[in-house]
Amino acid sequence: MAFGIEADLILHNGRIWCGREEGISNAVAVWQGKVLATGTNAEIMGLKGPRTETIDLEGRFASPGLIDNHLHLIATGIVMGWVDATPAAAPTLAVLMEKLAERAAKTPKGGWVRARGYDQVKLDIGRHPTREELDSAVPDHPVLLTRACGHVAIANSRALELAGVTEVTPVPEGGVIGLTDGKLNGFLAENAQNLLKAAMPPATTEELIAGIERAGKYLLSFGITSCMDAAVGQIAGLAEIQAYEMAKLAGRLPVRVWLTLLGDPGVSIVEDCWRAGLISGAGDDMLRVGGVKIFLDGSAGGRTAWMSSPYEGEPDNIGVQMLPDAQVQDIVKSCHDRGYQMACHAIGDGAIEQLITAYEKALAANPDPDRRHRVEHCGYSTPDQNARMQAAGILPAPQMAFIHDFGDSYISVLGEERGMQSYPIGTWARMGLRPSTGSDSPVCSPDPFPNLYAMITRQTGKGTLMDASERLSREEALQAFTEYGAYSQKAEAVKGRLVPGQWADIAVFDNDLLTAPPETILSGTRCLLTLLAGRVVHDARG
Repeated sequence: MAFGIEADLILHNGRIWCGREEGISNAVAVWQGKVLATGTNAEIMGLKGPRTETIDLEGRFASPGLIDNHLHLIATGIVMGWVDATPAAAPTLAVLMEKLAERAAKTPKGGWVRARGYDQVKLDIGRHPTREELDSAVPDHPVLLTRACGHVAIANSRALELAGVTEVTPVPEGGVIGLTDGKLNGFLAENAQNLLKAAMPPATTEELIAGIERAGKYLLSFGITSCMDAAVGQIAGLAEIQAYEMAKLAGRLPVRVWLTLLGDPGVSIVEDCWRAGLISGAGDDMLRVGGVKIFLDGSAGGRTAWMSSPYEGEPDNIGVQMLPDAQVQDIVKSCHDRGYQMACHAIGDGAIEQLITAYEKALAANPDPDRRHRVEHCGYSTPDQNARMQAAGILPAPQMAFIHDFGDSYISVLGEERGMQSYPIGTWARMGLRPSTGSDSPVCSPDPFPNLYAMITRQTGKGTLMDASERLSREEALQAFTEYGAYSQKAEAVKGRLVPGQWADIAVFDNDLLTAPPETILSGTRCLLTLLAGRVVHDARG
């Protein structure tokens, strides 16, 4: 027998995309959770022994397990229990208010009613709901309705009362409290949302673990085997680290997770993690400490991303700058000097400029050519900023699902010229910047198929074509979702391709992602089988 080793598992008779350089194989052999070999059916079946399990793929397409480069795993799991306010579920204000009222009727007196997912551009009213509208639907329970992006929320009067927010409440730095004719309209953006959070009951450890488990299983149903939790500490502080470790020990961690530590002033968990030895790279391939995250601006669709020029129709609005330059540079340098990789939120070109400058200064003072600091989202980088990222080894980490879900909103708030150029992943790929991709769930669904569709077509969900020059080939799109996702975590040696020695994380689909019409990838594709370390963890085969 070749290798002198009997495979534990063989998947055969398929079209297995092993990686952009490796191409297609018919079969893959797994031993001790890792890829032993790939090749033709005949070659790989030569590794079959009396105890080898086999799976006949029946000609189906398989790929390395997908890697979502940026989402909020605990939040995704928790939000799955909230009112679904997405445009698909609540396309009109009336439907949205009806859903909130229905949830309130089932909620104990005084309990919070939470909802997430609306986009004011897609609502029939074409604007944010108001405090008065929420009051009309739910007068006796506190309500917080969060926009899809997570950077904007609307509160009803009961919620504002519980939080002690009035017309004279000081506006937190990096926040917005909305007023209409001098009265609270319920609108809260960025750091102002923390005023409401302080009035809510904290999540219990069991709720955190349940969120991890629920969301992780959901990811597996899409063929996603790895993800980055993009702001660990945002919900429950350091208790989230404990919850992850407990979930892992209890067998309730379904996917590989790269933990990004919240580093924003006042809520940072970095100091506690540093004292505990939780530095970038600590952990194992199931649960590893990744980067440090600070927020530099908001969201483009919410008109809070920090731009160098104003939003359409709002000549005085260039978004929200969350932190002064000197503070950003101090935080970045401190974390960099301690050995942390950085993965900071910057969408507008103003925020990207601030962040790249901070990275450049930290790298100049303490060189590390392979630190791989990341710009999370990186929606509106300029050609000069792209060149500086290339020179410094800085990685753009976009979520191309945004093009599908929010592309038309970007055009609406930024104008056609700027909006069309959102998230220029084709440019980054051509420059060798190894762009990865993800969903930012629960901002967007972790469903990978709109993401793939957007990368290969540059079309929004409404069909608007956004700068065709930024399209990726099928292979490039899959590479962004696998190999480059691993690279962004410094994990390209252990996952992201199906090559000997890497983890046998495999996704099997009922549609050929390399040849199928884009429309069927978007709306007609299912993940049939997901394997993590050679073990079947999701099986939807009839």
